Amino acid sequence: MQKHKSQSLFIFACLAPATILFLIFMAYPTIDVFRMSFFERGAYSSNETFVYFDNFKVLFRDTRFIISAQNTIFLLVTVTVITFALALFFAFCLTKEKIRGNNFFRVVFYIPNILSVVVISGVFSAIYDTKNGLLNTLLSFFSGKTVSLLWKSEELVVISIAIAMVWQAVGYYMVMYMASMSSVPESLYESAGLDGANRAVQFFKITIPLIWTNIRTTLTFFIISTVNMAFLFVKAMTSGGPNGASEVVLSFMYGQKDAGLYGYSMAAGVVIFLFSFALSALVSRVTERNDLQY
Repeated sequence: MQKHKSQSLFIFACLAPATILFLIFMAYPTIDVFRMSFFERGAYSSNETFVYFDNFKVLFRDTRFIISAQNTIFLLVTVTVITFALALFFAFCLTKEKIRGNNFFRVVFYIPNILSVVVISGVFSAIYDTKNGLLNTLLSFFSGKTVSLLWKSEELVVISIAIAMVWQAVGYYMVMYMASMSSVPESLYESAGLDGANRAVQFFKITIPLIWTNIRTTLTFFIISTVNMAFLFVKAMTSGGPNGASEVVLSFMYGQKDAGLYGYSMAAGVVIFLFSFALSALVSRVTERNDLQY
């Protein structure tokens, strides 16, 4: 009895600090965001006015918020699909194909992940430069005429941000999938090869099903993190410009807070929270599969 009590006290002592910190810095602020979304309050004022759902009614009629939501959804879909397709493809090639300089390519692909968003944004801003940028220079070289595309124009700015985000994320997930693929028995590929299955068939019929649990977990994590990463890239590359064309929901929220509309920005924060939670739950549900054993 005394031993059991001592063990319980030890477990409590270990968990209590983390639990207290979680309640203070995570649970309470989250609940307060929901509370504040129903009030009208300035960022630097303690006066609050209860406005029911007025903040949300205005929010869903706000053109800037609608544009930022569209940009966020575009980045979520585009960046996720391209990143995971490339990560899986490169992971399979570097794991199952005998490529010279295999380890070198692993390092090269992973380097963008260890760079800060500010550094990556600076690199791509130079690449997208209208006059001396690498991208326009290459296009001019291959087309035989001068190309001066404005890669940060209202029409192309979101696509330009998506390219930078994909470049930053591919290597990290490639390494994760390589670790999963390396655990798949080589005998399965040999048997499939003897049955006439080519590399494409092996990839979709053997590799993908056997590492599906890892894909599902990383996909959910990536979708949540992309909401935050989109804000960081927008802040570092464009600050929401030009004319708000690259604004995402988080940058919109911070912009409203900086403008003194504290309650309104909290309403935007609630929408972002609920959207992220619902999307993660939907993805988790849709991608649910029975675990395969080998």
